[in-house]
Amino acid sequence: MKLVVDTHTHTYASGHAYSTIKENAEAAKAHGLKILCTTDHAESMPGAPHFWFFSNQRVIPRFLSGVAIIRGVEANILDTEGNIDVHPTSYKSLDWIIGSFHEPVFKPSTKEAHTTALLNVIESGDVDALGHLGNPNFDFDFDAVAACAAKHNVAIEINNSTLRGHSRVGSVERCYEIARTVKAAGGYITTGSDSHFYDTIGKFDLTEKLLREIEMPMDKIITSSARQFLDFLELRGRAPIAEFADL
Repeated sequence: MKLVVDTHTHTYASGHAYSTIKENAEAAKAHGLKILCTTDHAESMPGAPHFWFFSNQRVIPRFLSGVAIIRGVEANILDTEGNIDVHPTSYKSLDWIIGSFHEPVFKPSTKEAHTTALLNVIESGDVDALGHLGNPNFDFDFDAVAACAAKHNVAIEINNSTLRGHSRVGSVERCYEIARTVKAAGGYITTGSDSHFYDTIGKFDLTEKLLREIEMPMDKIITSSARQFLDFLELRGRAPIAEFADL
């Protein structure tokens, strides 16, 4: 298994990451990636940039160091209604939106509240993927969310940083169970390094191990080829990106 798209990465703009997008792209090239998604934290996260940062992503070149660049954001799930903190003017500049729970923005609550929030954000159509769901602070109904995500073509992220056990402690076994549930529901998996420094860009050792062990079908892993990822964006209703026609 060789994953060639990293769909969750951060630059120093997030406020607690330490690399530039150029450094991230160079690392992506060195690790054989075809596509790099840049997904800094949206503005409700402490230290995150103003929404103009995301509205202006149209100035980022489509290729850096020979790697295709997807303009994205890691949005915060704000409430049980499934609202996220992407400004209306930013959507047209974004190719890829991850929705995630973060403790400073959404105070951990009950399993029922977390499940309701996830179902509502999926059904809103505003996110393409759900980030690092393994976090035990945000327990939820795996079956209900996996079924809803499969129905609406929202990918579930397997986060390599989470699997390392340094962040979101207690997530590893939950990630395995979430992935098995997504597989059973016929849903899609995406893979992110959640890199906050360029040295982890494109490193998916633990993610690949998990996906091999659960025997996740390759046609459901949207990062297994550049074309598969771009086809997923079109499945989500996004217009083809002309610069990527030959990928």
